[in-house]
Amino acid sequence: MTHHQIVIIGAGTAGITVAARLLNENRKLDVALIDPSEKHYYQPAWTLVGAGAYKYQKTVGYTRDYIPRGANWIRDRVSEVDPENNKLKTESGEEISYDYLVVCPGVQYRLEWIEGLAETINKNGVCSNYIDSRYTWQVLQSFKGGNAVFTQPATPIKCGGAPQKIMYLTSDYIARHGLKDKSKVIFATPGSVIFGVEPFKDRLMEIVTEKDISLLFFHKPVKIDGPGHKVYFELMEKDKDKLFYNFKESLGYKDAGENRVSLPFEMLHLAPPQSAPDFIMHSKLAVQEGPDKGWVEVDIYSLQHKRYPNVFALGDVAALPTAKTGAAVRKQAPVLVKNLLAAMSGKPLQARYEGYSSCPIVTGYGRMLLAEFKYDNVRDSDPLLSKFFDTSKDSYAMWLLKKYLLPFMYWKLMLRGKA
Repeated sequence: MTHHQIVIIGAGTAGITVAARLLNENRKLDVALIDPSEKHYYQPAWTLVGAGAYKYQKTVGYTRDYIPRGANWIRDRVSEVDPENNKLKTESGEEISYDYLVVCPGVQYRLEWIEGLAETINKNGVCSNYIDSRYTWQVLQSFKGGNAVFTQPATPIKCGGAPQKIMYLTSDYIARHGLKDKSKVIFATPGSVIFGVEPFKDRLMEIVTEKDISLLFFHKPVKIDGPGHKVYFELMEKDKDKLFYNFKESLGYKDAGENRVSLPFEMLHLAPPQSAPDFIMHSKLAVQEGPDKGWVEVDIYSLQHKRYPNVFALGDVAALPTAKTGAAVRKQAPVLVKNLLAAMSGKPLQARYEGYSSCPIVTGYGRMLLAEFKYDNVRDSDPLLSKFFDTSKDSYAMWLLKKYLLPFMYWKLMLRGKA
């Protein structure tokens, strides 16, 4: 059995950032990262790729180039975690023990949770920037009119604003190409609002009105007929007055029986249902009951596991009541590192994560607002940015931040443990 002082499951944004910060603090630490992926992706730019505003190649790096010096990279996939005995197994059959464990393997996509999705994704005009943003751009370029439908599942998803970012860009594309009179843009969500934090919600509703977008609330996607170009939703609310904003009879919206409705589409973009990886869901690390079932059970402030004090978690897999974004990881990583080092030294865990996350919401070509918030959906603006910009208003300056500054900060600073 191989043993390491600190084992990190996952070499994505969270894993590499934590490893870099740990080794920046102490080069003598024995740190191992477990991840099979040869490539590392800057996924926030996939929204722009899907709209033809960014090159896909610029979102791809090689994992080996970002594993921090001094860390051990185990190119394998975890298959089982045994926190009772401080060890885990990999798919190749290797057993690895640890003194401390950091859990951040990200999410897995569950295409099978929507009937027909696995069979039609990347075909029939059914696209997802989460899966292949290049196909989204193909669909958009071939769009000649009809319904452009955007939706998301009832599960938690990473970057909750992503399903509507591409919608605003599509609306702009349609207008620029003289297709507005032939087209309808629809956003269908299982939620009750377009965004949960003020004042960003108010501005987004203004944009929806300006762009003549139809909103369908409490609509959970349950089935996709790709060849027939229809998407089916289960209604999660009986009060019809709560279901619609800017509804149009010409949408082709129809009752499909059994509390379901159907909607035709020429373009359908969706975020796939998402969950923690199976080896997390089936482990003792996961929340066992309730709305967070299956996600890693941690204290929301210290990021330490509630039942296993030598285990910490961050990123998309952690059961935290905030958005799953890279910006959240940027704030979580330094807290986790400080508390992990404190635990290793037998000291109190004093660093606190207050739930900060942000969602750069692209509202059109050349426009973006930056929604920043913390626990309880309280606005939490960056003090430096706030001196120069009202981040609740979409602007060209914010677009430049999204397209140029944030990727630079990610590749050059964050993954090096310096931001």
